[in-house]
Amino acid sequence: MTSTQHFTPALFEFLADLAKNNNREWFQANKARYERDVRDALVDFVADFGERLQEISPHMVADPRPSGGSVFRIYRDVRFSKDKSPYKTNAGIHFRHEVGREVHGPGLYLHLQPGSVFAGVGIWRPNSGAVGKIRDAIVANPGRWARIVGDAGFTSVYSLESESLKRTPRGIDPDHPLIEHIKLKSFVALTNFTEEEACSPDFIEVYADACRTASPFAEFLTTAIGLDW
Repeated sequence: MTSTQHFTPALFEFLADLAKNNNREWFQANKARYERDVRDALVDFVADFGERLQEISPHMVADPRPSGGSVFRIYRDVRFSKDKSPYKTNAGIHFRHEVGREVHGPGLYLHLQPGSVFAGVGIWRPNSGAVGKIRDAIVANPGRWARIVGDAGFTSVYSLESESLKRTPRGIDPDHPLIEHIKLKSFVALTNFTEEEACSPDFIEVYADACRTASPFAEFLTTAIGLDW
């Protein structure tokens, strides 16, 4: 597989300009920039990542459709938000599972924003049924979980999202040696990149390598909730 440059500084320049001009009039006047420098770049990345993703997990999906696929919409849902800014000031890609393909399911995420480029792997804010299964899996397989999250190759690249419950979940021993992991609200591993890295021709390979490094972590979570990895 050959590599090609997908993202350029123009993507970050557009998002920085959008953050200063987050209104419909400005966006409509600059929509061609968005489509060329952001949307189309994301779509091309998703399309080219598909073969690599199948090698990581044949049950994860790279859907290159501009709308309804792996690329997040630029439009914000402002119905229940005090902030009525109509557009997101970041670009995002979510490679989701073929079953239950929604944002709270297992997946691989890429976030692009001026000053903040990162990859996330795992399950963000799983529902009560899924989070219970994950916690039960950690309790039932503490050694396997500890080996995965303590692996030197994993810890040198990733850190676990740290937001957690204040109280121990019902039915769990508060003195369990992995209690701080069991209390996590999201089971997501994060790794950061620079804008320069994101704009390099080999970034798709760098991102693929990061996903491979986290695949045992993602596999544990995915199979814990009863899905194939």
